[in-house]
Amino acid sequence: MADTPATPAKSAAGERPRIRRPARLTTLKRRPEFLRVRSGVRWATPAFVLEGKPRSDPGAGDQARFGFTVSKQVGGAVERNRIRRRLKAAIRGILPDHVRRDFDYVIVARRPALDAQFSALVSDLVDALKRVHMRALGASGGRRRGEG
Repeated sequence: MADTPATPAKSAAGERPRIRRPARLTTLKRRPEFLRVRSGVRWATPAFVLEGKPRSDPGAGDQARFGFTVSKQVGGAVERNRIRRRLKAAIRGILPDHVRRDFDYVIVARRPALDAQFSALVSDLVDALKRVHMRALGASGGRRRGEG
């Protein structure tokens, strides 16, 4: 046990190895941004509602932007923060493969997001993203609000 290092091993150049942090999400901050996405396409699951809308403003950056809504009806502050962290972690896990850079998304959390299996949360998110993209880009024959 005497030859196990107490600090992380140094690289050949004498520097500590860098710890890789997860990708940082670009988030929506202001109410008008959330309201703009609200007029887009929605897909509901038991744990959350995903809203998405293509971005027309080229100056808004080249990454997808996310907004999170967890109302007080879902639970206390600790529960709401835990749900928000779980949803952010699920998004980070699928970020490069299933998200479109030219979209803004809002996730409206529901109470089941607190206790749902994380793998189920991720698979629901992937499915919801596919469906929102299909509907937003006009590939769906489904009815829209106000029709029929």
